[in-house]
Amino acid sequence: MAFRLRSPAFDDGSMIPERYTCMGEDISPPLAWQAPPPRTESFALVCRDSDADRGTFHHWGICNTAADQRRQPEAVACDAESPAGLRHTSNDFGREDYAGLCPPKGHGVHHYHFRLMALDVERLDLGKGASCAEVVQAAEQHALAATEFVGLFQR
Repeated sequence: MAFRLRSPAFDDGSMIPERYTCMGEDISPPLAWQAPPPRTESFALVCRDSDADRGTFHHWGICNTAADQRRQPEAVACDAESPAGLRHTSNDFGREDYAGLCPPKGHGVHHYHFRLMALDVERLDLGKGASCAEVVQAAEQHALAATEFVGLFQR
């Protein structure tokens, strides 16, 4: 079985339900994964829009997800109730939480890449306010494997 990321709310390559966008409840979608490689110590996740005007726009980043975890529930909190160790990173809106998908009206379909990396370290040692791009850069140095799926949305 291969390392795989999915969402119970929508399929790879399909439209993302409005509730996970700026036009809906603006909450993170539920995610689940399977078969991480041996020696996985933690996970890092980012969500990016590859069709943004400036090239790439990060909507969400979390790191230090426990190695035994196999899912993120819908509406992941970024407060004291978050699972121990879980850390939200600064998205391109400058917020440390999930920022709903919200492409400009009339710009066509945007592709949102949800990428999960299995890491060989328990924690990424990043300062407060680290950006999603910094998480990706740090995680890639410790990645045992990565899996990705893409959701679509347009306004």
